[in-house]
Amino acid sequence: MSDLAESVESMEQFATVWRAMVLDRDAGADVRDLPGIAVRWAGSTFAFWNAVTLTEVGADAGLLGQRLRRTADIMRSKSHPGFLWLFEDLLDDEARSALETAAEQAGLQHAFPGTGMAGDLLPLPEPAHPDLTFVRVTTDEHLRAYADLNSLGYGFPLEQGRDGLVGSTLWKSEVYAYLGLRGDVPVACAGTVEAAGRLFVVLVATDPRWQRRGYGEAVTRKALYEGGRATGLTRATLHATAAGAPVYPRIGFRPNSPIHFYGLRS
Repeated sequence: MSDLAESVESMEQFATVWRAMVLDRDAGADVRDLPGIAVRWAGSTFAFWNAVTLTEVGADAGLLGQRLRRTADIMRSKSHPGFLWLFEDLLDDEARSALETAAEQAGLQHAFPGTGMAGDLLPLPEPAHPDLTFVRVTTDEHLRAYADLNSLGYGFPLEQGRDGLVGSTLWKSEVYAYLGLRGDVPVACAGTVEAAGRLFVVLVATDPRWQRRGYGEAVTRKALYEGGRATGLTRATLHATAAGAPVYPRIGFRPNSPIHFYGLRS
C-alpha cells in the first residue's frame, strides 16, 4: 500500500470508528458527511467523542481555508469542546505550507500532535508481562476503571472520561477492551474494534504513576491478540499521540500521516 493510500486509510478508519463510538454514546449524535468534512460529534463532555475531520485528498490552500472556516463554524455551534483531526498527508504541498496561517485565520489553535499508523501484523503471539494480569472489560465497574485511566493519561477530569464510557453496551460487547492489572489495581488499558476489514486500536492509556514499565505496550498487545483471534483480521490501524508513538513500531506498526489536533481558539 502506498504512503498516500495508508494516509487515506487512516482518515477513513477514523471516520468509520468514530461513527460507531459517538452513536453509542449519543443516539442523536451529529454524524454527517459533508463536502470535504466528516462530523462525528456526540455532544459528550469527553472531548475525544466530539470530532471533525477533513476528508478530501489533495486539497489546495484555498480549499483548505474554506474547510477550516466551515469546521470552526461547526465547532462553535456545539455546547461542548472537541477537536479537528487533520491528516496532513491528505493536503497538497501548498496547503501544508499554508496550514498554520489558515488555521489561525479560521479561529483554530493547535492542541497536540499525533501520527497515523498501520501494519499487517496479526496474528501476534499471546502476550504476557511479569507484573500484569489482563481482564476483558465486561462490566460498568471495568468501564469506569478504563475511563479513569484515560482521564489520568490524557489529563481530563475523571467525570469527563466516565461520561464518555460508563454505561456503554458497545464497549462491553463489540470492543476487545482490556485492563492491565497490577495485583488488583488497573494501571493500563487498550481496546481494539473491527472496522472495515481492519482491527483499530482505540483509547490506550497508562496511569502516569506506572508509565515506562511496558504496561501500555503489553495491554495493547493483549487487545490486538484477542481482537485478531476473534475476527481473523490481519491488518491493524491506530492513531498515536506523541507519547505513544515510540511504542507501536515495536509491535509492528508503521507511521503514515502526521495528525494535527485543533481546538477552537479561546
